[in-house]
Amino acid sequence: MNTPRKVAIVTGSGTGVGAATALALARRGWDVLINYSRSEDEARASEAACRDAGARTLLMRGDVSEDADCRALAQAVVAAWGRIDALVNNAGVSLFGAQAAWDALDAQAFQRILGVNTVGTFQMVRACLPHLKAARGCIVNVSSVAGSLGIGSSVPYIASKGAINAMTLHLARTLAPEIRVNAVCPAFITSRWFVDGLGQAAYDQLKVRSEAMTLLGRSSTPEDVAQAIVWLADGAATVTGELIHLDAGMHMGVRPPPIPGA
Repeated sequence: MNTPRKVAIVTGSGTGVGAATALALARRGWDVLINYSRSEDEARASEAACRDAGARTLLMRGDVSEDADCRALAQAVVAAWGRIDALVNNAGVSLFGAQAAWDALDAQAFQRILGVNTVGTFQMVRACLPHLKAARGCIVNVSSVAGSLGIGSSVPYIASKGAINAMTLHLARTLAPEIRVNAVCPAFITSRWFVDGLGQAAYDQLKVRSEAMTLLGRSSTPEDVAQAIVWLADGAATVTGELIHLDAGMHMGVRPPPIPGA
């Protein structure tokens, strides 16, 4: 008897971490739903790469801040393949530069960022929940060091990721033992998301500064983050309720000075 292929929904998987995660899962024999809200051309390229890797794919536009869109994503996957083994909540938005300044923020900006990053995560979990339970599957939330260190591109972004971290811990407790729930918390990622938000010159400056603040002296690539997500989804059988920092040691602070004479 053939072993059923595992199935994942990866939100925001047209570019960056989401695209890298979908491709990494495809290479491990998973079928994947590629989701996007704006980047249709990039999402089609992501889907093609997953198909070239041997996966069956679905491509769907959907805004996770809209509950109906979340339910449509889950329903499409179940209609096509009859199961959901993993949900990767990667879709996210923020503000950068002058837009992120305190005097430029208003309730609408907060609501949009929290609506996608936090409410969207919850709505996707709710839409997929019975199918994840049936498969004894897992949820991986893509959070950020912003949520644990209080640093990041904007106050609403920091707040949204802090909420995701708290929600991850709550869901890990309440959905056990059927579903494992974890989060990855990257720092600076060498992706188009930062370039688009900051501009190339500011991106280059931030990359240098960020790497200087880490113990390992490097940034994460989308593939680095995807590798951790795939481990949580396709391995890590006894891991739940973890907020895994993918920040090259930034959360530990600066390297201590050598002890004189040591």
